Amino acid sequence: MLITAQDYPRLFLENRPLLDVRAEIEFSKGAFPTAVNLPLLNDSERQQIGIIYKQQGSAMAITAGHKMVSGDLKSCRIAQWQEFIRRNPDACLYCFRGGQRSKIATAWLAECGTEIPRIDGGYKALRRFLIAGTERWAAASELYIIGGKTGTGKTRLLHQFNAKVDLEAMACHRGSAFGKRLTPQPTQINFENLLAIRLLQLHHSQCQRLLVEDESALIGRLKVPDPLFARMNAAELIIIEATLAERVNRIHAEYIIDQWFEYKNNAQSEGAAFEMYSRYLLNSLHGISKRLGGTRYAALNSLMESALQQQQTGTAELHKEWIAELLINYYDPMYAYQLEKKQHRIMFKGTHEEIMDWLCQQGFATSEFLSGN
Repeated sequence: MLITAQDYPRLFLENRPLLDVRAEIEFSKGAFPTAVNLPLLNDSERQQIGIIYKQQGSAMAITAGHKMVSGDLKSCRIAQWQEFIRRNPDACLYCFRGGQRSKIATAWLAECGTEIPRIDGGYKALRRFLIAGTERWAAASELYIIGGKTGTGKTRLLHQFNAKVDLEAMACHRGSAFGKRLTPQPTQINFENLLAIRLLQLHHSQCQRLLVEDESALIGRLKVPDPLFARMNAAELIIIEATLAERVNRIHAEYIIDQWFEYKNNAQSEGAAFEMYSRYLLNSLHGISKRLGGTRYAALNSLMESALQQQQTGTAELHKEWIAELLINYYDPMYAYQLEKKQHRIMFKGTHEEIMDWLCQQGFATSEFLSGN
């Protein structure tokens, strides 16, 4: 069975398991969230076959490939594919362009009595479909941008609703100088694939208005695709308002307490965890040292080091001092400057609760309502 372009949306809407028979290096550069990589040719074999292809042509490369992957090695790879298909009976198979590798893999499986649909055009065609879709699906929706000063709980509010695009979750980064997570960021291609699939799912569910958090063009090292970022820059703004104390407490809870437990739960020892956690905070502050200026950076760095020393004795309260200083003297002025250029786009301001009520009045359904809780 051949999966053609008209069936591409269904693959992502149904989260179909995908058997990717490309080489490991191809898979590492970009893949789809439901794909598992079980190569027909590994990196070394692919490189050797590529040389033969360039020097002697397609026919000789195919012959060499069959000779290279034969006997027990061929049986082993077929067995891996069969086990994947046994565990995922609705799976589909693809290679890079839907050419020789996927045809050979499906033929070998068929010889052993195992059938699996093959995706016409392979990874390249699916990728083109998602890239084109990002622009089309973003343009088809009205965006509402959730903004506010650092620490106002923009992500928390975003998660109260179903019709949302959480760019920071997809990018595995909180979008600030201190936004690095323990889990590495995905590749740019994988980030774009996740975003496109989310937009497709929302478009298919007929969500005509979407909530997106106010972001810069870069989230960590990942770039928001131009079509979506252009729409975000023209969209209406909803601004969350909160007191300095509320913001300091929220940042302290998320970036100090929660982050510490995350490091502690993922390290071999508490000592190793605290060293990595301390390095994360100090390196994050150092990353904006030039923008802070030498004097201000030195003062904040000293405060942070004192807070870390105190935290080792059991209390993390001193962190609130450098957090407040950083908000007042760095993040808030920068935010005020940026917001001044966006005044004409502001459609509503209020506390977290006031915005929740206002969005519900606009017809946005909360996640709790949609899940039946």
